[in-house]
Formats: sequence, C-alpha cells, structure tokens
Amino acid sequence: MLKYFFKRLFRGLLSVIVAVVAIMILLFVVMDKMTIFQEDEQYQRLLNNQKIIYRYTMWEKYSYLDYVTYNDYLNELVRDGELEESFKESIAKIGKTAAQDKPDVAEYVAKFTEYYESKGYEVIRLDAVMATPVRVASGGQQHLFAAQNTPVLIRVAKFFGGLLHFDSIHYADGDIEDRGLSFTLHDPVYGGEKFSPAIIGNGTYHKYLLYFDRYFPYIHQNFTWITLGQSYTVNKGVEVLKTMGQRQGAYITSTTYYPTGLVAEGAEDLHSATYAKGTRETTNVNMRLYSDDYTSVDLVKTSGSKVFYSFVVSIFGSIFSYLLGLPLGVLLAKNKDTWIDQLGSAYNVFMIAVPSLSYYFMIKALGSKLGLPTSFSLDNPSVLMYLMPVVTIVLAGIAGQMKWMRRYMVDQMNSDYVKFARAEGLSEREIFSKYIFKNAAIPIVHGIPGMFVGAISGSIIMERVYIIPGVGGLFLQSISSYDNGVIVGLAVFYGLLSILSTILGDILMAIMDPRISYTSKAR
Repeated sequence: MLKYFFKRLFRGLLSVIVAVVAIMILLFVVMDKMTIFQEDEQYQRLLNNQKIIYRYTMWEKYSYLDYVTYNDYLNELVRDGELEESFKESIAKIGKTAAQDKPDVAEYVAKFTEYYESKGYEVIRLDAVMATPVRVASGGQQHLFAAQNTPVLIRVAKFFGGLLHFDSIHYADGDIEDRGLSFTLHDPVYGGEKFSPAIIGNGTYHKYLLYFDRYFPYIHQNFTWITLGQSYTVNKGVEVLKTMGQRQGAYITSTTYYPTGLVAEGAEDLHSATYAKGTRETTNVNMRLYSDDYTSVDLVKTSGSKVFYSFVVSIFGSIFSYLLGLPLGVLLAKNKDTWIDQLGSAYNVFMIAVPSLSYYFMIKALGSKLGLPTSFSLDNPSVLMYLMPVVTIVLAGIAGQMKWMRRYMVDQMNSDYVKFARAEGLSEREIFSKYIFKNAAIPIVHGIPGMFVGAISGSIIMERVYIIPGVGGLFLQSISSYDNGVIVGLAVFYGLLSILSTILGDILMAIMDPRISYTSKAR
C-alpha cells in the first residue's frame, strides 16, 4: 500500500512541477515583464535613470534576471583580496559619460565589462541625464551594471529549492550574546506570570520558535516553514502563505508586555517577532520597546485571514450540500421514472444549463431583495453575511450530489446481489439501507477529503461576486495586478492540495470497501 501511495505522490508532485514550469514560461517568457509595474506607484514617481535602475532591481528581486552593479563587482574584488578598500573608494564613482572616466576608473570599467560579457551578461552604462550643462537632472545620476535573464529551469530550481526553510541559531550575523535556545513555562509575552510554555531563540530568524496563543490551531511553531514566494503588488514584499494566513481588518490594541519591561496598550503581535539587524537603534521607539534586534512584528487585527473566510464559507456550503443532496439522490433512485425523479432531473438540467456566473448573480439579487447582506464587511462582521454565499454553494452542490447518488444507486439496484437479496425475502428497506446505499456511497466518499481540502482554497468566482476577502479572490487579484509571485505560489498551493485530497480519497475508499486493495494487482 505504501508503494502505491508513494507512486501516487511522486506522480502528483511531478505534475505540479510541470504545471509550474508551464506557468513560469507564460509569466516570465511570453508576457512582457514591464507589466509588473502597472500597479507600482513608486515606479510611476521615479524619473530618468533612477526609474531604469529600479526596474532592474525589481526584476532581479522577482527572479526575472541576475543583476550586478559596478560597485558590487568592486566589493567582490575587495572580499577576494584583489583590491584595497581605500583604492576601491577612489574608483567607485564613474564619470558622467565614459569619456569623463578617470584613467583608473576606465581601467576597472573595462575589466568589469570584459568579465561579465564573457559570462553572457549584457553590460549597460547609463550616462548622466543633465538638466543644465552643469546640473544633473532629478534621478539622472550615471550608472553601470550588468544583467542576464534567468533561464526558466534555473528559476524553477530556485523556487522549489527555497520552498522549505529551517530556522537556526546561526541565522543572525555578528556578535550575538547568549546565542541559542531557551525554554520557559511562563511566556514573557503574557507578562511572565501566566502558565504558557514557549521556546525562545537568540540568533535565530524567529524569536519565538514554539508558543501558544488564542488563535487556531492554538499551538504554533517556527522551527520550519514553507515559502511560496513573495507578493509584488497585492501585499508588497510579504510572503504568499503569510498573505493568505494574516488576519485582516482594523487593529486590536491590548495590554502588551514589551521586551524592555514597558507595559502599554499596543497592537503588536510579539510572537511574530523576526530578526532585523541593526533596527533597534534606528528609532527611539524601537529603543524604548525592544531589547534586541527582534523588532519586525505583525499587528493584531480584528477579522480572520483569507484562508479562514474561504474555509468557513466553503466547508459549511459543502457539508450542507452532502446532507441535503445525498438523501435527495436516494429519494430520486427509489422513485425512478416517477414525477419526483423528473423534477430532480429538471433541477439538474437547470443548474447545468445556467452559467455559474449568472446563477451567482441571480442568488445575490434575490438575497438583496430579501434585505440580506450580499457582501462581506471586515469592519462590521455578522453571521448573516455568510448566509448568501453558503446558500449559493448549497444549491449548486445539491444538484451534483443528487445526480451522482441517484446514478450510483440505480446502478446498484440493477445488480445481481439485489435480485438475490429479494429472492431471500429481505425487505426493500433492508436492501436499500444495508446493501445498495453502502455500495453506492463508496465512490461518493472519495470526494469528501477534496471537499475539506478544497475548502481551504476557496471559490475564485464566488468570492469575487460576494466580495469575500478569501484565497480565491486573492488569485484573481494577483492576476489583474500582474503579481507573478502570488500566481506561481497559489498554483503550487492548489496543486499540493489536489494531491493531498486525492490520496486521502483513495484511503477512504479502501476503508469503506475491503475489496479495494492497493497492495495486490488487479485481476
């Protein structure tokens, strides 16, 4: 059985890799890479050469290309011992044009050009843009750099190579006092008196490697984490999974016990503290609140995360779809070819014939007429705002569950073992409950794990219609904003969820039906 699941897992992961390669070719090769700046306000404000440098810096950050400046080259020579720091300072500044370079500068510019052109880079020199004969225009400073497009296969290798991270006490550079891990039964975040075990790191990336709080799943760890890439426009500079899992809405202030001993009202989530070298001494606020460079923290907010909203809406909709659709399917099978069966078939045809987008807006319009909320509010959340999206899922889900349950029931009703059971004198009630329903439910249970796992990913179209701040809406937002990092990250996320749901469905089918075995060959 293990061999079967490992094969299934391997094929699934291979499919995800192929899908990521195809998506990256579309995003990074076929599409114009200038599209990522369409929503970038900072880029729109820049002028002249500064705009070009920002462009190449961002392209490197988001894996379009490898970008090396002339100063990076000189610093590398210093590190290798080929250049003295004092001499490097004298040749670091190039002339406004190549003709104005000093002799020593011209020599190293030539070496820089020769070295990187031999490696396949394009060397680009931007002469100074002059506002007057003696004054450089705003953003018009001279620059020299080399750039080379990153091949798709290298980009894919970097992406999957950086998926999994492990924290270490050697993460932080420099002289860290008492570098290591410590265990406490009384978490300092709660004032040091409340019983709450925690593992705290010093020299690690995350300060809190294990802790408890009041948010699901209540116990959290940062020893290892998954990175699906960074957002470029949707949530600029923030990792994709963090964008999906961060709480939303207004800030919540509460009594906060800062590391320096200060107790004040604040919205900082001190459990999220990460290391940022040298940041404690940059502002007076950090000096007053923090005792070390673990100053980068998230803020506590009122509403749930994108994953939370997607999961709640989808899971309740799916559960009610099963609870209503399966009994109705049984009812149609029992009353095959009667007016009840024809009514159920008409409902199925209607749900298939009407485009899903039109159907969503029809239900939304009906809810609006009844005075029900038809959009989500992070500022004034209520239980009623979940009603219309759940009803939308249920009405569509009932049709699917009812159709398949009826089909499987009718197939089983025509089986030889049913005729034999009738010949033995069993009642129709016993035949349906003990035999037909159980066998008909076997293929149905295969989709149950997909229901729960798929609930995490949300419904892309429905979340847009009801303005649900969920994962599905995030995917559409990333496409419209040309946020390639989020698009690739979510594609991998959806792919991994599909693999998990398929494997769990296979396990459930084997549990339900002893005849199904993944260890023996089919006969």
